[in-house]
Amino acid sequence: MPAKKAARPSPTPPTVPKAQFWSVAVLVSDRKKATDWYTKNFGLDVVEEMDHWVAVGRAGQNGLLHLCQTSDWMGKELLEAGNQGIMFHLPGDFRAACAALASNGVKFSQPPSEEPWGWTATVVDPDGNEITLGPSA
Repeated sequence: MPAKKAARPSPTPPTVPKAQFWSVAVLVSDRKKATDWYTKNFGLDVVEEMDHWVAVGRAGQNGLLHLCQTSDWMGKELLEAGNQGIMFHLPGDFRAACAALASNGVKFSQPPSEEPWGWTATVVDPDGNEITLGPSA
């Protein structure tokens, strides 16, 4: 009778690192104009300024938008405006917050509306990048 082979231990699966969200690049035609729009309308902080981009977000927290001025490194290529997959949650009364944005000149491509899953709206930055808005939980 042949000898039994010793059972091999199962290999331990590698530990998957838990990534933290850091930033998203948003292409803009004018870095200063975009910075003013995001800081004025959404209260974001200027976290870092470099050669061809400015990072806005909440100082000391993850989740930055890198506003990248394309003319500094791409020449005259066209921006690809539209839905960027970015969502901001607005604190407090969502409809009142949207009304305040509209009175500040922010353009809505989709005005506030109540959907089966909750309230939503979409605004457009100066370069046509769409930002989805929702209420804070």
